Amino acid sequence: MKWKGHLAILLANVIFGLGVPVSKALLSGWVTPMGYMASRCVFAAIIFWVVAAFMPKEKVERRDLLVLLAGGLIGFVISQTLTAESLKLTTPVYFSFVAALTPIATMLLAVIFLKESITGVKLLGVVLGIAGALLMVYKSWSNEAGRDDLIGILLAVLSVLTWAVYLIITRKVSAKYTAVTQMKYFFLISAVIILPIAMVEPQQNALYSANWGWSGVAEMAFIVLFATGLGYFLIPYAMKTLSATTVSIYTNIQPVVASLVAIAVAQDVFTWDKPLAGLLVLVGAYLVTLSPEKKENE
Repeated sequence: MKWKGHLAILLANVIFGLGVPVSKALLSGWVTPMGYMASRCVFAAIIFWVVAAFMPKEKVERRDLLVLLAGGLIGFVISQTLTAESLKLTTPVYFSFVAALTPIATMLLAVIFLKESITGVKLLGVVLGIAGALLMVYKSWSNEAGRDDLIGILLAVLSVLTWAVYLIITRKVSAKYTAVTQMKYFFLISAVIILPIAMVEPQQNALYSANWGWSGVAEMAFIVLFATGLGYFLIPYAMKTLSATTVSIYTNIQPVVASLVAIAVAQDVFTWDKPLAGLLVLVGAYLVTLSPEKKENE
């Protein structure tokens, strides 16, 4: 039923929105980007393989397994590593606004690789979205953070592009297998790739040293159990009944949640450019999803 898919992707993006300021807090004092990534993928792999052990076994075709492995590499290892590096440099509000460009990135990739047509309304959406992104770039370049903030925004853009690629390449496979089956392979390949890289810097992760604290543990527990485990379970579940474009538009919820929480906990401050940039991005993202989905579903 489609309403379950909409509910699932709505919940996932609320969780992801909360995960932005929580991740910022973790990366600011407890773990390095690689330590953050290793924690997420290792614990998530354990969770999904344990859950899968109590479910009916599902055989995955070799070709589909390769797609799932590619999804893990692109959608988590690359995309989320860029996310972690971005959050080290820029603010949660700017990062979440860039994340809202996902529908635009998805549409542009569909135009390039799937030969999907682009209408005047979609083109206007692209222009507005890019204008919002450029406003963030301009404002970040002119403030005290300067170059670091700008690099953080550019990394966030790359993260969005790789996530859009993940949505497109896994769309058909997501409709064939349960979310648990997909995610156990998704995080297994991620753990195999990222863990050896993270092992070279254990002393830089205060959370896993004698200086650990309960606040860091609670923040990591939220990221692992909710922003990774539950969130990544809900996405393939939703994609069984919803198109990639529909799934991507729900990303617009993330900047609203992330911005309100980040400003409330003093991770960011309210400035004139943030609501304007957010409005441009969100309206642009909405416009690119206005066309009928019939062609995409076919």
